[in-house]
Amino acid sequence: MQRKVVSPNDFTDLAEVRNRLRAFEDRYNGRAQPFQWKFTATDLDDLLARLDRHALTGCQESFASLAS
Repeated sequence: MQRKVVSPNDFTDLAEVRNRLRAFEDRYNGRAQPFQWKFTATDLDDLLARLDRHALTGCQESFASLAS
C-alpha cells in the first residue's frame, strides 16, 4: 500500500491521506477476487516439524561445541 498509495508523500493534510486511502480501498475491493490456497494445514504441520527438528539440531550442535 505504501508504494501504491502514499508515495510520494506530498499530502497537504490528513484528510487528503484518508481520501486517498479510501479511494484505493474502493478500487481494490472492486477488483479483488478470491483465490485458492495451495498451502494446506498438513503443509504447515510439516513445515513446523522441520523447523523444530532444525532448531533442536542447532541447539545440540551448539551444546556440543561448548562441551569440547
